[in-house]
Amino acid sequence: MGEITAIDLRKMTDFGKVNIRLARDGEFDAIWPILRGVIRAGETYAIDPKISREGAYELWMNAPRATYVAEADGEILGTYYIKTNQAGGGAHVCNCGYMVSEAARGRGLAARMCEHSQAEALKLGYRAMQFNLVLATNTGAIHLWHKLGFDTVGRLPLAFDHPQSGLVDALVMYKWLEF
Repeated sequence: MGEITAIDLRKMTDFGKVNIRLARDGEFDAIWPILRGVIRAGETYAIDPKISREGAYELWMNAPRATYVAEADGEILGTYYIKTNQAGGGAHVCNCGYMVSEAARGRGLAARMCEHSQAEALKLGYRAMQFNLVLATNTGAIHLWHKLGFDTVGRLPLAFDHPQSGLVDALVMYKWLEF
């Protein structure tokens, strides 16, 4: 996968040019509303919906190896992180989490962030990417990850208590990044 710095989404969105780059500390004020909306909904991430701003900062900005933002016209529309999935012998596999602002959803931004994250993962020395908990109810994400070359390698029965659907299965998805 080649270097991806600025991505033109004009064919897919009305945002024009989107730039994906490393997040800066001072940008958390713009990132927090995106995280807060997704986390409070409790429908896609196994994160306490009542997490504090400070807890979310630690989780999204400090704990990962790197955090990125997708911006257009000076506005942050989405964000993702890369972290090592397991230590030791599993350290060549990374994990990523992606969140898109409500206004930017359904316009191809998650796909672009995932493509960007794969290129960045290779630059950081990772050889594979694993998503540990993709909810079976999150059919849009499942379809997208499959389209981007991820395989479903496992199913965790009733692993997530969804606020509307009750107990739902979660998928483990995996992609080898080296060609």
